[in-house]
Amino acid sequence: MENRFQRIFLTFVCLICATGVHAQDDENTDEQTILDAVIKPDIERRKVNESKIDSENFEIGVYAGVLSVEDFGSNNVNGIRVAYHISEDWFIESTFGQSEIGETSFEALSGTKLLTEEERQLEYFNVSLGVNLFPGEIFLGRNYAFNSSYYLVFGAGNTRFADDEFFTFNFGGGFRLFVTDWLAFRTDFRNHVMTHNIFGEDKSIQNLETHVGLSIFF
Repeated sequence: MENRFQRIFLTFVCLICATGVHAQDDENTDEQTILDAVIKPDIERRKVNESKIDSENFEIGVYAGVLSVEDFGSNNVNGIRVAYHISEDWFIESTFGQSEIGETSFEALSGTKLLTEEERQLEYFNVSLGVNLFPGEIFLGRNYAFNSSYYLVFGAGNTRFADDEFFTFNFGGGFRLFVTDWLAFRTDFRNHVMTHNIFGEDKSIQNLETHVGLSIFF
């Protein structure tokens, strides 16, 4: 009799244990299913066509404006520029410009000509290092946006007039607006600092220039 009760008790205990193990397996299976849904989501990959971005590093352009030569008044100036963009921030630029200087106050009042017409032809050539600042965009309405940037330049070169050449420092800044990925509008302000002795004594002068122009990138 006692053995029969022992068998019934053991059978009951085994059933309870088997039920608990099965319930735990179901719970573990449910947890793993939830984790798989979180960790391994079923994402449908889209095909993206990457735009081909041009990498024009060379720039060539023309410009025209006004050059104010100390003691000789303000006169028209025009020139060309060639630049190489080292990176998005830095570029090297060389410019060649020409102008025709006017008469001094002394010449206008006295009627004396200090320089000949040929000597009044002014030409300058310089090489400058530039840095781009504050790159951004300019919006025209809702549908048009143009890349833009401000920049600073500083360099050195030669200025030729009065049948002589003078070493010249230049520094300034400007604004560049990209109309397309290969065409840009520019406006510049420069100061050309030099020393000459046209009037007999060395004199340091500052020649201010402002001009606008177009550049092509290739």
